[in-house]
Amino acid sequence: MSYFDGFVIPVPSTGKDEFLRHASTVDPVFLEHGALRVVECWGADLKPGETTDFQGAVAAKDDETVAFAWIEWPDKATRDAGMAKITALMEADPRMSRETNPVPFDGARMIFGGFEPMVVHGTPNKGDYVQGFVIPVPQGRREDYRKMADDAWTMFDGYGATSVVEAWGDDVPQGQQTDFYRAVKAEEGENVVFSYMTWPSRAVCDAAAEKMMNDPDMKMPDNMPFNPQRMIYGGFEPVLELGGK
Repeated sequence: MSYFDGFVIPVPSTGKDEFLRHASTVDPVFLEHGALRVVECWGADLKPGETTDFQGAVAAKDDETVAFAWIEWPDKATRDAGMAKITALMEADPRMSRETNPVPFDGARMIFGGFEPMVVHGTPNKGDYVQGFVIPVPQGRREDYRKMADDAWTMFDGYGATSVVEAWGDDVPQGQQTDFYRAVKAEEGENVVFSYMTWPSRAVCDAAAEKMMNDPDMKMPDNMPFNPQRMIYGGFEPVLELGGK
């Protein structure tokens, strides 16, 4: 089964070109060590939330934009082996060296983790607009969440979405400043889901959202398997896509 590393990154708003240059240098290393696909996305529609949001997830400053990214691996074993080799290359490979290829963002506030996919539908196309989500789900309600997300695909497919991935937190570290748990104010007994949905364009995504909001048959399920008030979500434009079809 495939495996995902997910990232949320605070980047200076004026540093998009530098972010892309850095990613273009570093990301091929992941493909060389077994990754199937690497996608880097730039915040395009990040509305502030009342309780949680993407900006708060990484303590973003007023002059920073949030990037959303993932690495797809064929399985966890390949990921673990690949990451171990890449870590050993940090000083030997100039592409990975902070001296020769300095990181253009505050890595101490970046959040990251490993996730096992539970729901995968559709086929994304390069250039697709991305909706990113981070969701707090009680450990005991994993199957309830999986079923709800799986059943919902038919609706999103009908509205024009091209793909969806819902992935369960598996190797998600606690951070000193930020992490995926704090991003959604996870409570005791809750895990984190990393998810993204792709659309042919932002216009199609926005039109679908408006239709769903105005659909009288759209109702929130009783006994939701997560707290939607602490879910974070936003829209992102891909700036770099390596691997895949």
